[in-house]
Amino acid sequence: MGSITLEHVHKSFGGHPVIPDASLQIEDGEFVVFVGPSGCGKSTLLRLIAGLEDTTSGIIRLDGEDVTDQGPASRGLAMVFQSYALYPHMTVRQNIGFPLKMANTDKATAERKVADAARVLNLTDYLDRKPRELSGGQRQRVAIGRAIVRQPKAFLFDEPLSNLDAALRVNMRIEITELHQQLKTTMVYVTHDQVEAMTMADKIVVLNAGRIEQVGSPMELYRNPANKFVAGFIGSPRMNFLEGPAADKYRAATIGVRPEHMRISRESGEWAGRVGVAEHLGSDTFFHIHVDGAGMQTVRTEGEKDFAPGDPVWLSPDPSHIYRFDQSGLALR
Repeated sequence: MGSITLEHVHKSFGGHPVIPDASLQIEDGEFVVFVGPSGCGKSTLLRLIAGLEDTTSGIIRLDGEDVTDQGPASRGLAMVFQSYALYPHMTVRQNIGFPLKMANTDKATAERKVADAARVLNLTDYLDRKPRELSGGQRQRVAIGRAIVRQPKAFLFDEPLSNLDAALRVNMRIEITELHQQLKTTMVYVTHDQVEAMTMADKIVVLNAGRIEQVGSPMELYRNPANKFVAGFIGSPRMNFLEGPAADKYRAATIGVRPEHMRISRESGEWAGRVGVAEHLGSDTFFHIHVDGAGMQTVRTEGEKDFAPGDPVWLSPDPSHIYRFDQSGLALR
């Protein structure tokens, strides 16, 4: 079992509240992603769950048991950091098996657990290599293997892919997701990358200045953001926002339109503008349009479109996909 419950958890550093009041339920076996901009408190919240930080107030429960005052070692959790923290003088086999050695696990059991973890992570052929002989992705898998052999109640990942290049990030993203499907163990994953959150999570927790803005599945947050912050953070490219006369027509302080729900035309439309930068990605093209009185707006189109920088164009929103927000940024339903 690996359910995690936060009840009005508060954390302050030197009187400064970093987590004002967080309540959250993580079910056994879920893959939950904490996402938000730098400094939003997501890593602090993860460290509170791990026991690496003390709570100022509130309760943390694991499988219903109050562990608020327990140390990290007694919580039965395994943490994987962005720094691999491998022992350079040890082989992959020794690195993975190190937690078992520290726990005085008998040799036969330890060898079996290391072999099982290596098989799951496709590291069997690398067990006798040193970390310096591995790629960044392989080193991260060794760090995960070291966590797997402990058979934890839950895995806690703190931005584990941030040190990898773009291609490796994609590969490791898939590997960690497949690992979750195999192990069916609770995973809590911290990232600032909303693409990682959207592609990996069963449930996303969006944080902003230490506050939980919204909790839900990736598509729930994408389709029904609770406020302007979530709407602007979830989705790539980010949602377009328009205020003033453009929003008044829709009886809102601000309206939001995702780039894929914006139509571009030479003939007619709702808002006039000029093409700025065109980003050609093959399957898609992103046009960044300078709209009169509304600033830069992004349009996502399929394939190649014949618009050049400086061309006058018109933009129109899909009427069925317009998001409306009040003066405080809350979504109007």
